Amino acid sequence: MTKLSKHFLSLIVLSIFSASASAEENAAKYPIAIMHTTKGAITLELYADKAPVTVANFLDYAKSGFYNNTIFHRVIKRFMIQGGGFSKDMQKKTTNPPIVNEASNGIHNDRWTIAMARTNDPNSATSQFFINTKMNSALDKGRGNPGYTVFGAVIDGQHVVKAIEKTQVSSVGMHQHLPVEPIIIERITIESTTIESTKTK
Repeated sequence: MTKLSKHFLSLIVLSIFSASASAEENAAKYPIAIMHTTKGAITLELYADKAPVTVANFLDYAKSGFYNNTIFHRVIKRFMIQGGGFSKDMQKKTTNPPIVNEASNGIHNDRWTIAMARTNDPNSATSQFFINTKMNSALDKGRGNPGYTVFGAVIDGQHVVKAIEKTQVSSVGMHQHLPVEPIIIERITIESTTIESTKTK
């Protein structure tokens, strides 16, 4: 084998190794979570590089089984669906300490993104999240607005999100926006993947 042939062979091997390493790195950066609900499965890609604290928090709750048998307790058409904090009998679950707001990560509250719910305190998010069902730019970080942290997006199961959004909800009292028929998050499973991120770099 000539020196030139050896050189090209080395380049091919290096390219294969680099592609493999890149795929492994991407898989580590973008875990996939599958939210199994009574309306069907919602597959989420989690932006661990852009919202590391938030993604780690979400994964911790998911892996511990915290989200098992919680509900979507707040559903507003043409806005969002919210869950992750209440049991089927509307008992608020005890959470871990709140996390820092990462809304300055540059990711917008676009349709199909998942973001953390919080109180007026920017750093008060715990377990509750919401999935945007429209372009909610008013929820992005801006002048005088700390914003809501986007940490992933729905990459499959958008029809399930739509079905949840269209469900009949209560219109009175403290249960306003609560689905009349409980929509249960049965569990959230974490999948390993080598699929390239769908998020714009």
